[in-house]
Amino acid sequence: MRYTYTRPNGETAIYTDPKRYLFPLVLAVNFSAPFFVMAMYWAFDRDPLWSLALLVYFFVLIPLIDFVLGEDRSNPPEAAVPELSDDPYYRTLLLFSVPMFYVVYAGGIWFLMTQGLPFWAQAAFAVGIGLVNGNVNTIAHELGHKSGAVDQLFARLALISIGNGHFTSEHNRNHHSRVSTPEDYSSAWLGENLYAFALRDIPGAVKGAWKLEKERLARRGYSVVSYHNQLLVNWAASIALALILALWLGWSALIFIALYKFVAFFILTLANYIEHYGLLRRMQPNGRYEPCGPQHSWNTNHLFSNLATIHLQRHSDHHVNPMRPYQSLRNFEDVPALPSGYPGCFGLALVPPVWFAIMDAKALARADGDLTKANIDPRLREELLANPAV
Repeated sequence: MRYTYTRPNGETAIYTDPKRYLFPLVLAVNFSAPFFVMAMYWAFDRDPLWSLALLVYFFVLIPLIDFVLGEDRSNPPEAAVPELSDDPYYRTLLLFSVPMFYVVYAGGIWFLMTQGLPFWAQAAFAVGIGLVNGNVNTIAHELGHKSGAVDQLFARLALISIGNGHFTSEHNRNHHSRVSTPEDYSSAWLGENLYAFALRDIPGAVKGAWKLEKERLARRGYSVVSYHNQLLVNWAASIALALILALWLGWSALIFIALYKFVAFFILTLANYIEHYGLLRRMQPNGRYEPCGPQHSWNTNHLFSNLATIHLQRHSDHHVNPMRPYQSLRNFEDVPALPSGYPGCFGLALVPPVWFAIMDAKALARADGDLTKANIDPRLREELLANPAV
């Protein structure tokens, strides 16, 4: 597809998006990865060690590909962005992806329940498909930022598959307004490990979404416990889907369905943790926080994982322009930079001492060495301020 635009000097020029066909290619690789592992299992005498392959793919192979391919810092010409943003091809790609998550989900559970795998292999494969299908959060995130009824419906369908049906309303209305402030339970504090953050982020998001839904229903005169409650409908649909699979494959499937859903759900917490770690919007004299800028999100342009997450890793631009479609998101110079793409950083975050060793120094540097300019864990504030060597 060629986009015609006018350069500042008045000349007419043509822009062709070099990533146009890379987005579906990388998404197809992710969707096919579980089925590739199944094929290898059958091809190599049903060796249960193949159940570990998705873990290797996610935590080793993707970061290695990112390292080899490096970063892509290119941006579309700003004058070409309106036409690029309106191209229905990119939206169609998102909509088509949603049923694919269901295919991987159902196909994966069928495989681990029918192949006589030992329990550890079943659990490993459930975790693996949860990691790969955790990208459902990314697709739902993009669709949830759009206003169309079809986009909102497909965002809900995507999130129902993993039981995360409260995400869109909470994310759009709470996280985006409070991001990189001490009040945002989805922005990690400096010195806070992933697991402490999860205990703040997950219940905080559920409570925040419930409060928003309760207020919406009250304005319309509906009871909070009714079929008008979108959260209850979403959660009920997720449970119903799990029960249908269990009726098909046996009740023991619920163990692995729960594990799969937890992992795919937890990917969102991992993303939240790394996206704003330690970054602080400063309080202004008027008592309000400064507007969110590119400097308030950690960014990365590592090519493969950025294509897989449809440019979510260009998070700085997303928070400055939340309605800007993924294909048009820009790289900014001099913004906080993660050392790897999201899968690589997830691996670091799962081991807090390693994460702290790498990221605390980066966060302190972004605060010009002044911890009062960082979003510090209030439980550690006095200790950190007394000993600022991070």
